[in-house]
Amino acid sequence: MANRPSETTISAWARLLRAHRLAVSSVERALKIAGMPTLAWYDVLLELERSGDNGLRPFELERAMLLEQYNLSRLLTRLERAGFIERQACDDDGRGQIIIIKHEGRKLRRKMWPVYALAIESAIGTRLTETEIARFNEILRQLTGFEEP
Repeated sequence: MANRPSETTISAWARLLRAHRLAVSSVERALKIAGMPTLAWYDVLLELERSGDNGLRPFELERAMLLEQYNLSRLLTRLERAGFIERQACDDDGRGQIIIIKHEGRKLRRKMWPVYALAIESAIGTRLTETEIARFNEILRQLTGFEEP
């Protein structure tokens, strides 16, 4: 096979997946120990908070978070039932919805952040130098094409 990846590329791929799994598991464990919801809740609340008062359509959240529609739909239902978000009718699309973060959702996201931040520092910040982190960040930007975190 002419387009077979090199052994180094295969090894890098496997390590990337392993590092991702370990880092996310570490964050999830820290949140659970602190009695907080999952990382997915944080991510939804953060995206909604960043969107401001305009909120986001579900497909925009789906794209931003790289979640499947059915997973996002269930997550939004749980967040709504818990009182952290609300759904509003979309003026441009009679069947569409806009998801808005509520005050309680903002409070929860801010409460989760210190636990999340410490877990990030533990997973990456304490293992690499600032120079290594900067290079790693650039490599990940090249791989994803994203400028933002």
